[in-house]
Amino acid sequence: MEAQFKVGQKFKTRHKRPRFCIVTDVLKTYDSKGELVEIRYVAEHTFMGQIITDRNVVDTTIAIGAYD
Repeated sequence: MEAQFKVGQKFKTRHKRPRFCIVTDVLKTYDSKGELVEIRYVAEHTFMGQIITDRNVVDTTIAIGAYD
């Protein structure tokens, strides 16, 4: 299991008011045996001049809205 997206990937969310986000980090979770269990992403977007961070973004969300 490898991270599909790299830091800096841009994507658009699917909401009533879509947000333009950017991946800022990749979080990997390992079990007690040292095996990779899951991969999640940290993404940021701007809302009213403030940077909002989402720390639980899955691959599918990024894949659906990915753009360059």
